[in-house]
Amino acid sequence: MDNIVAIIATILISGVVFIPVGIIIRKKIAESKIAGAENEAKRLVELASKEAENVKKEELFKAKEEIMQERNELEKEIRERRGEVQAQEKRLIQKEENLDKRTSGIEHRERDLERKSQELESKKKELDQALEKKMNELQRISGLTRDEAKTILLSEIEKQITAEKASLIKELDQKAREEANKKAREILTYTIQKCAADHTSETTVSIVALPSDEMKGRIIGREGRNIKALETLTGIDLIIDDTPEAVVLSGFDPLRREVAKIALEKLIEDGRIHPAKIEEMVEKAKEEVAETIKSEGERATLETGVIGLNPELIKLIGKLKYRTSYGQNVLNHSIEVSNLARIMAEELGLDSKRAARAGLLHDIGKALDHDMEGTHVEIGVEILKKFKENPLVINAVEAHHEDVEPQTLEAVLIQAADSISASRPGARRETLEAYIKRLEKLEEIADSFEGVDKSYAIQAGREVRIIVKPEKVSEAEMTIMARDIAKRVEDEMEYPGQIKVNVIRESRAIEYAK
Repeated sequence: MDNIVAIIATILISGVVFIPVGIIIRKKIAESKIAGAENEAKRLVELASKEAENVKKEELFKAKEEIMQERNELEKEIRERRGEVQAQEKRLIQKEENLDKRTSGIEHRERDLERKSQELESKKKELDQALEKKMNELQRISGLTRDEAKTILLSEIEKQITAEKASLIKELDQKAREEANKKAREILTYTIQKCAADHTSETTVSIVALPSDEMKGRIIGREGRNIKALETLTGIDLIIDDTPEAVVLSGFDPLRREVAKIALEKLIEDGRIHPAKIEEMVEKAKEEVAETIKSEGERATLETGVIGLNPELIKLIGKLKYRTSYGQNVLNHSIEVSNLARIMAEELGLDSKRAARAGLLHDIGKALDHDMEGTHVEIGVEILKKFKENPLVINAVEAHHEDVEPQTLEAVLIQAADSISASRPGARRETLEAYIKRLEKLEEIADSFEGVDKSYAIQAGREVRIIVKPEKVSEAEMTIMARDIAKRVEDEMEYPGQIKVNVIRESRAIEYAK
């Protein structure tokens, strides 16, 4: 037991003795390591400082080289700019010298011009004085003042110019007539002779004859049911009045009026008149009219020699049979225009087929102008474009009333043929009111000219005869007056064909024997 205690005590004493010694040893070792680390750190810092100094020296060297290079380039550029500036300075100096020379030259010229101007002014004064002396001498010799002599001279010159102008107008008119009238008359006479046709005038009413007045009651029917059915189905008014053995059909659509007329004639012939039969006869009448339209269109193409038309266009042409314009049947008018245009084109060596085609189609729009908005020209052009007609034919149709410029000579022929067909005597009817207004307007235009004594519109407005006062209008002035009146008539009036302006000047000497 005592041994164990002794061992433990020995161990404790040893621990107490060796612990401080270990601590001291460890401290020495740590101090040694710290000193080594510090030395290593110092060595590294010195090494880094040396490398940094080397890098700094290299960078400074590169920067100096770059600065030197840029300085050399800048000096080179400065030298070049200095050279350019010196060259510009030389040019400016040269220009200044040239300007100085020009300025001195201009100043010299100005002095010369001033001197010459003074000399001219002096000579002008001398001439004015000499002219004044001569004028005074002439006035003294002639006994006329300057204004009087001027008036007389101008009057004589005006008379001479008027006479020369009238003579020139007569000469040019005569020459134009000699060159154009003969050929034009031959062509127009030939075409009109070949295309002369009778035209029937249709109005807005049609008359259906009855076998007896007893038939009127059957047409009206019980409580008017028959006449109401007929009017409803056809769109035409039936006028049953005191006219013996006749019924009047009234309506603005000639196609419907024709259907109503055929249906009523069939009903009268059949004798059985009631709503069901009326409906049946109206349908048959429509079929008959449609067949007539087709046959009339084919007849028109056959008479004019126009081929290759769309079947729908042929039907529209046939519909023109039931249209009138100023009393002139449109289908017959279209056939006549087609033939006129074709013959004139043949005479002039143009495309006669195109002229005939355009002439036949020129009023095609009138077949639908009751059903569509727009003028018959606009409707016709739209229809022809729809059926892919030749653009030159479409232009001729569009230009026949001068709505657009004609692109071909054939289009001009359509204008001429349309005017010829419409304006020839008997082709169209004019209302009395329009006829009287045209005559009054003609005489009004003629009377507005100074020196006119009386004027008379004659030959249904185809000629106006003007009697002038001989003391106010000379022979030469008479020619100019006729031309001026004709020009005003062209500008202010609308009329078919042409109007002859006939100016008459008559001098009379009257004496009485006593």
